[in-house]
Amino acid sequence: MHSETSPGADRDAAVRAAREVIELLEVLWNKGRDTTSSAPVSTSQLRVLYILERDQPINLRTLGDVLGSAPSSVSRMCDRLDALGFVERSPSSASRRELELRLSSRGEGYLKDLRARRETALLDVISAMPPAERTALAAGLSGFRLAVEDTGAHGGEADGGTASSAETA
Repeated sequence: MHSETSPGADRDAAVRAAREVIELLEVLWNKGRDTTSSAPVSTSQLRVLYILERDQPINLRTLGDVLGSAPSSVSRMCDRLDALGFVERSPSSASRRELELRLSSRGEGYLKDLRARRETALLDVISAMPPAERTALAAGLSGFRLAVEDTGAHGGEADGGTASSAETA
C-alpha cells in the first residue's frame, strides 16, 4: 500500500506538476510568439529555425533526418521559411548537387526577438515568486534538464523533439 510520501506518489505528483507547468508555459510561449512578428511561423517551422541556428550549415537530407520528415515536406517548409526571409540557401561546399541551409539575419532576429519576449513574460511571473521559491525552481529545473540529458529524452533536438511528424508537413 502506497502512502502519500512514497516514491511512486512523489513521482506521480511531480509528473502532474510538470505537466501543469508545461501547459502554462505553452500558453506563455505562444503569447510571446504571436506578438513577435507580422509573419509568425508554425511550430514545425520554428523547430527548423532552432535546428538551423544550432547546426548550420545543414543540407535538406540531414534536416529531414533530424526532423524525421519526408524530403518533400522539408523542402516545402524551407520554401516557406525562405519566402519569409528567415532561411538562406546556397550551394554546398562539399557537393555541387546539394544545397546548404543557413539561418538568415532576419531569422536570427526573429529568434532573438521571440526569446526576448518570452523571457520578459517569464521574468514577470518569476519576479512575483518569493526568493526561496525562485531558488527552488532554479534547482528543480536544473535537475530536470540534467535528467532529460541523461535519459536522452530530448532526442538531441533543439526543441525537445516534441513536434510530431504530422506537424512537419
